[in-house]
Amino acid sequence: MRKVLAVLMVFLFFTSQAISQIDWEATIDVASSSFGNIHPRIVTDASGNPIVIWGKSNNLLFSRWNGTGFTNAITLNPDTISIAVASWMGPDIAAHGDTIYIVFKQTPESSNASPIWCIRSFDGGLSFSSPFQVDNIDNNFSRFPSVTTDPDGNPIIGFMKFDSTFSNPRWVVTKSIDFGNSFLPDVLASGWSNSNSEVCDCCPGTITSAGNNLAMLYRDNDNNIRDSWAGISNDLGSTFNTGMNIDQHSWMISACPSSGPDGIILGDTLYATYMSGASGVVKVYFSKSSLSEMTGSAGNLLSESSPAIGVQNFPRISNKGKAVALAWKQFVNGEIQLPILFTEDITTGLPSTFETIAFGGVSNLDLVLSSENIYIVWQDDNSGTVKFRSGTYSMPTLIRDNILVDDLISYPNPSAKAWTIEGSAAYPNLIIELYNTQGVLVYSSLIEINNGYFLHEIDNSNLISGIYVLKLGHNNYQQSIKLLKR
Repeated sequence: MRKVLAVLMVFLFFTSQAISQIDWEATIDVASSSFGNIHPRIVTDASGNPIVIWGKSNNLLFSRWNGTGFTNAITLNPDTISIAVASWMGPDIAAHGDTIYIVFKQTPESSNASPIWCIRSFDGGLSFSSPFQVDNIDNNFSRFPSVTTDPDGNPIIGFMKFDSTFSNPRWVVTKSIDFGNSFLPDVLASGWSNSNSEVCDCCPGTITSAGNNLAMLYRDNDNNIRDSWAGISNDLGSTFNTGMNIDQHSWMISACPSSGPDGIILGDTLYATYMSGASGVVKVYFSKSSLSEMTGSAGNLLSESSPAIGVQNFPRISNKGKAVALAWKQFVNGEIQLPILFTEDITTGLPSTFETIAFGGVSNLDLVLSSENIYIVWQDDNSGTVKFRSGTYSMPTLIRDNILVDDLISYPNPSAKAWTIEGSAAYPNLIIELYNTQGVLVYSSLIEINNGYFLHEIDNSNLISGIYVLKLGHNNYQQSIKLLKR
């Protein structure tokens, strides 16, 4: 383990800008209360439709938007696997176009016969694979899986790992380069505060990535100083050479607070949100840290200081390009609320005041952004249901910074008949080429861009099974992704 001396950098990151206009739809239930409501999580498919998972007892429930409403909830785990779920932790989900990965921990957690499992879908949740084991760790224990994807749509999974005596808790990361068919040995991602530190063993973590950068966010435990940290990888989780304190409030507490950080990566910046009680009152904070300089920053309160605002917890953050939204749970004059902060451009800061979109039985929550919508789900303990609310905003003109294609996605991937490639581009046309693993060109075409958008289908029915590299080019710019033919 290494010790990193984080340089204190205070960012006055809140501005006086007004809240961007969001047109909210009415709140609805994802499913009836008979299906439970514990710890919901949400992503979107290739078409921007919301997909929701949550827990009931020891089961994993799933529903997706079909254009007019949510489909009937189904159970995804087999009867032989009981999953770990509570209001503050549970299964996680990531999506890359219509490729979806869901990870969950089997119970009992304190058994090496209870691994972490992953299931996947290549068709936007219409069908799922059988569970396959992620944590091949012999006699050790694991918990708290979190999942993200690389630019090609492969899963990268972080989880907490223990020795066989349920001691020495630390965060590790394992990745797949074949869409989950196999996983590489896990690598250590935590342990940056002190050579004798551990991680806070009852606090979930979050793994997030963009480009080649990846961050494993977690709560550290350095002699009961429980700040939020991030292990940083510049090769998508193959190695972790450093980490930084993204909190810096030095919260001294002898008991685990059961609440972990969340974050996103945009360019060279890690934006993070977390809970801390260092001030004497449990509050949520927001920090901005440079990945190249590795100078973790002290966070600022997410809301204005007010005697009426009491305990805050469970903050979540999501982005679509530079548009960013944050939401959390809080008590105001004893009433539970779900507030949200939103900006169309995070580089200009966050608004100084929040908008409250729900009251009452809010317990835990999650949110995701598409190019025009904000989708929020939460565990509502008054009704016993997962609540869902959507809002519409105007996406600003993208600042591309020499990015060839924005929001490039491919689906289904893997595919047996054809791949659909779509995205947004600033140039009038693109050259698309497909190569096999020997570097032989097997397909090429010119793509015309209409109103900044393209949709292109590649017939692969005559190609042999295997991995292919798709390259998009315009003059000196080029982007590539991997495709899998079944």
